Amino acid sequence: MIKEKICLGKGEKPLEPLLTSLKKCNLFCDIPSDTIAREIVPYGLIKDLPKGTLVISLHEQVTHFGILLTGKIHIEHIFIDGTFSIMDVLDPPQILGADLICTRTQISPYYAISEAASQVFFFPAQLVLNPGRGLEPYRFDMLNRLLTLISDANIRKEYRLTILSKKGLRERILTYLTMQANKRNTDTITIPFSREELAAFLCVNRSALSHELSLMQQEGLIRFHKNQFTLLHWEKTPSVHLSYRKE
Repeated sequence: MIKEKICLGKGEKPLEPLLTSLKKCNLFCDIPSDTIAREIVPYGLIKDLPKGTLVISLHEQVTHFGILLTGKIHIEHIFIDGTFSIMDVLDPPQILGADLICTRTQISPYYAISEAASQVFFFPAQLVLNPGRGLEPYRFDMLNRLLTLISDANIRKEYRLTILSKKGLRERILTYLTMQANKRNTDTITIPFSREELAAFLCVNRSALSHELSLMQQEGLIRFHKNQFTLLHWEKTPSVHLSYRKE
């Protein structure tokens, strides 16, 4: 985890924009701005991360929450042959490290890498987890929100396991797209992945993915342009029971 101290005073990093961004995060949304400014900001740091920065490394102990202010961060497994698998994608104002900090060892089983130029606010987890200090009136609600955030992350992992349990490439694609359509209650969705990223998320070859997508479009199953997809036979039903056939 990157831990260089960056001053927030003297105009280097304006306080108001930071407070506005932190208030968008579920962890702090119900806490007064002056309390955040007094109890969190002085103990934190802002880090500007160029694209490709390793934010959390494999087997690293993580003791700081990181709130993504701008940019995008990938949670990845990187294999010995240089290939990688995308486990999750974080966008502002999601929290980095919450799933690790609340474990017994706090040791990371994955890498976190900035996919785009990003800005992250890091602060010690003990400010939230340990009793006392000025946050005490809000600590119970913060812990409840933290539990919800971790539960949501676990559900996303469960969805991905469901996708990867499908043996065929087409089944993986359709299961993923159907989950996204069900979540948004629409047959037309914009996914957060490029082709290479989608291939890494589905654990498939990019060329094979592009070929299969073209075939599915020719067969009238989907329509797509870049990262926007339309499921042409979508019905909102549990994806594990869905069967796609060309009529």
